[in-house]
Amino acid sequence: MNTRKIRLVSTIVGALSVSVLVTSTVSQEVPANSKNKTVTVGLVGDSDRQLWEYVKKDAAKKYNINVKLKVFTDYVKPNQALVDKSIDLNAMQTIDYFKEQNKHLGKKLVPIGKTYVTPIRIYSEKYKTLDDLPKNATIIVPNDGSNEKRALDVLESAKLIKYDHDKKVPGVKDITTNKKNFKVKEVNSEQTASALKGVDAGVVNTNYALDAKLDIDKALYTEPVNKANKGYINIIVSRKDKQNKKIYRQVVKTYQTDKTKAHMKDLYGSAEKAAWDIKLK
Repeated sequence: MNTRKIRLVSTIVGALSVSVLVTSTVSQEVPANSKNKTVTVGLVGDSDRQLWEYVKKDAAKKYNINVKLKVFTDYVKPNQALVDKSIDLNAMQTIDYFKEQNKHLGKKLVPIGKTYVTPIRIYSEKYKTLDDLPKNATIIVPNDGSNEKRALDVLESAKLIKYDHDKKVPGVKDITTNKKNFKVKEVNSEQTASALKGVDAGVVNTNYALDAKLDIDKALYTEPVNKANKGYINIIVSRKDKQNKKIYRQVVKTYQTDKTKAHMKDLYGSAEKAAWDIKLK
């Protein structure tokens, strides 16, 4: 699940960690079990489709694979469609979201490759740096489960607050350290960008920031990509019994190229980062 039109998201597998699964499944070379050269990939939203149109052309040219794209309007159906075998792969969710959904689906799915990560950011229409934020400043965060936790993680990473990590679904009430007495307020995720005008700063998911034409490069702070938040990396997923199918891994290889990085930059600028070769610290 994406922070673009996905791109926002939220809580998003088994005995092995997802990162191990991603690495191991992509590296194996197992012959395809079928001569069928068509692979149907489930996506969510138009922005993902734009990038996959390039991948589709490259897969046809390099491997003679016909990649069909099926666009869904929510994040639940693509995983169910994969279980039901109406699609072959999906590429629309973060590792954390996948973990949660896969539990409900009987752990029948596995990640076979990383795609991108969309860091969320702290924005302000009044101030240019975090240090400029005054005492008692009002900072807004999205109010839905995983997005709020992610926002609190960003505020903590920026050294603005600390919160109780023992809480399964933390919220503003769980902030434990707040030296500048910031007033952290919850608002609906889709209202965070528009609400910036009436507050001092706010954490805004990237899809909403792009829709509101916020200048991403002028954000006060950008979420780091590290081991602590690797769960926000997006992935390509297959059924567990097909994870080693050669044609699927050829699709992953087609995605994970410098050419795709260039398309990503053209389409999304600095809003999105290729994640397959990021070294997490």
